[in-house]
Amino acid sequence: MSQLQISIAMGDYDRNRALFDGRVQIDGCDPVYMLLSPEEMFFRAMRSRDFDITELSFSSYLVKHAQGDCPYIAVPVFLSRAFRHTSIYVRKDRIRTPQDLKGKRVGIPEYQLTAIVWARSILQDDYGIHPEDITWVRGGIDTPGRPEKIKLNLPAGVHVEAAPEGTTISQLLDAGDIDGFIAPRPPSGAALQNPHVGWLFDDPTAVAKDYYRRTGIFPIMHVVGIRKEIAAAHPWLPGAVFKAFNASKAAALDLLADTSATKVTLPFVEEQLKAAKDLLGEDFWSYGVQANRNTLQAFLKHHHAQGLSSRLVEVDELFHPSTYETYSI
Repeated sequence: MSQLQISIAMGDYDRNRALFDGRVQIDGCDPVYMLLSPEEMFFRAMRSRDFDITELSFSSYLVKHAQGDCPYIAVPVFLSRAFRHTSIYVRKDRIRTPQDLKGKRVGIPEYQLTAIVWARSILQDDYGIHPEDITWVRGGIDTPGRPEKIKLNLPAGVHVEAAPEGTTISQLLDAGDIDGFIAPRPPSGAALQNPHVGWLFDDPTAVAKDYYRRTGIFPIMHVVGIRKEIAAAHPWLPGAVFKAFNASKAAALDLLADTSATKVTLPFVEEQLKAAKDLLGEDFWSYGVQANRNTLQAFLKHHHAQGLSSRLVEVDELFHPSTYETYSI
């Protein structure tokens, strides 16, 4: 019997490895996998719709979903999660506290990037710094001239300007022409070696742990999307995709817990695994709606308040209906 041939774009993560190497199959499917960087994957997904199933920027998905013209419907598989306190770099010679950012200039690669939405939410909720309190300077991290992937209609009080032609936000940070830098990646080149450049938070792990204890939020960066016409033609597919990605993650966690010979090139794996479970629980990287409703609601609220989604989207409309309820054996 023939199987559905589908293309799948995703990142090269341990939680996807069992899918890519064939240990986990998607029921009824014959997939072709492509392991791509987020920048390439997201650009191709939104501009030319190259993939049947793809990892998506949560923010980009939400912008398009709120407008009613997203080509994908998401399933609650969260391939990328991160506490974005480490995404905020500053000139330490002039910025000593988060409040010092008020009235300052901060470089960003794109205003609507998910990591930056989360970073702005942290600055606003915990330190009273609102988006309109900062001048946002948009430019590439490594290459000049990076544009927004999606056209935005920002609130009147938010000021975004382009970096000077031929310059990157890393260069501007190094030269002191901007006061801060927020991005999913660290600044590049000389900026990383500059003794006056560093994280806003001296101990971002401690600050992030306190943030989680207070809020219960483990930020979600990426979702998985299925082209709407394919999901409509094969209504069994979203559930099969959700099931397979869950199984692949479970396989990765089993290997991570096997410390007879550690599977990752990092010391203190046992200690870090225990610390993650102590803070976030046994299922510390959960997929699914119910376990993540609080985090999802927080992102939807801030995304809309920051002027990125044209309406306040509800959690219960965000994903394919078949993936809201899961079964157990």
